[in-house]
Amino acid sequence: MTTNVTGRIFDIQRFSLHDGPGIRTTVFMKGCPLHCIWCHNPESISPHPAVSFVPEKCIGCGYCFRVCPNGGHRMDPEKGHVRDRERCEACGLCTRECYSGALELVGRDATVEEVLGEVLRDTPFYETSGGGMTLSGGEPLQQTEFTEALLSAAKKAGLHCCVDTSGHAQWDSFERVIPFVDLFLYDYKQTDPDLHRKYTGASNELILANLRKLHQRGATVRLRCPIIPGLNDHEEHFAGIAALARELPGLEGVQIMPYNRLGESKLERLGLDATGRPHPPTPDEDTVNSWVTRLKRHGVSVLN
Repeated sequence: MTTNVTGRIFDIQRFSLHDGPGIRTTVFMKGCPLHCIWCHNPESISPHPAVSFVPEKCIGCGYCFRVCPNGGHRMDPEKGHVRDRERCEACGLCTRECYSGALELVGRDATVEEVLGEVLRDTPFYETSGGGMTLSGGEPLQQTEFTEALLSAAKKAGLHCCVDTSGHAQWDSFERVIPFVDLFLYDYKQTDPDLHRKYTGASNELILANLRKLHQRGATVRLRCPIIPGLNDHEEHFAGIAALARELPGLEGVQIMPYNRLGESKLERLGLDATGRPHPPTPDEDTVNSWVTRLKRHGVSVLN
């Protein structure tokens, strides 16, 4: 597998502790087939680069005004630095000149060699903690060629590899990466297919079909269940999780992923439409423990 295959990523996060076992480096990839209304990485949904703008960081130096070829920046006497997002082509010129970090290009193309080079910087931590590399997103299987090539190269380098997936991909994509994946972190968002379509833009039928095929193939799968107060924290969904876990006894276990509000501020920075997005509170520890208890009462092996 060649190392010059190119993919589009938007972040490489070192010292990740929640994306698989041990200390890990998580590579976040651009593009996702789902549009979850609670998404905490909304910058990952579109496959295209975007420019993030945090007005509070702007120092008014004016460099971005000079380099933008479309006049996408202006200084308003009352509002200060204003971006005309309709003129933005995400070329990234303004972000290169922004010394304060107010402007940031989200999404860049990188080769397998470049990404793996960054990941391997922390090899000693992987060796002592049982960690490795996790591919997340977005949906890594949206970029199957790049994902397969990166996983193959990582395995040759001796790394433990995880793939965090929505499950909404063609089965052929799963088949291509199975030989290189030690653990699939598999999202399960909603039991009812109609509610799943309402909240994510797609039915859960393909997701469930792929999950069952992975289980049949003997892949190691951890079922990760994002729980969003007021949307899927109801008994029918918890019973559905339990029924699925009983059907698939080879699962490593079930992990509850409590809602966090990280995505809300990202929408504003990226100028994305927040219409229809819920704003539930971040669940406290007692609430999360009650969810864990409900699943355990159903006989589910919960990893939280």
